[in-house]
Amino acid sequence: MFPYLPQEDAVSAPFWAATRERKLVIQYCSTCDQHQWYPRAICISCATENLTWREVSGKGTVDSWTTVHRAPTEGFVPPYVIARVLLSEKVIMLTRLVGIESPACDQAVELSWQELSDGRALPVFG
Repeated sequence: MFPYLPQEDAVSAPFWAATRERKLVIQYCSTCDQHQWYPRAICISCATENLTWREVSGKGTVDSWTTVHRAPTEGFVPPYVIARVLLSEKVIMLTRLVGIESPACDQAVELSWQELSDGRALPVFG
């Protein structure tokens, strides 16, 4: 189980609601035709508020990664792998890799879920 519950706010609420159904959604700007991650109130490409949520494939490749050997706070159990995953929608997501012994850049990964105690889930890749 994850050691703490991530905060939810008005901007991220649709993302967290989708995780209850094990759907990965990210923001999409209809003005400039760009996806973005993490959730924000405005588009990082054109600064409009024309953002909607779109379900994405859950497929990607490892862009970069590191193995954490020292827990940042109580409750985390090292070692674990944190990675930048380039989703097929051309958005980078910072996430955990699970079930991969020796990660490599450009390695194909797919979405999985880590359960949270309140019914939500964290997207992880393996």
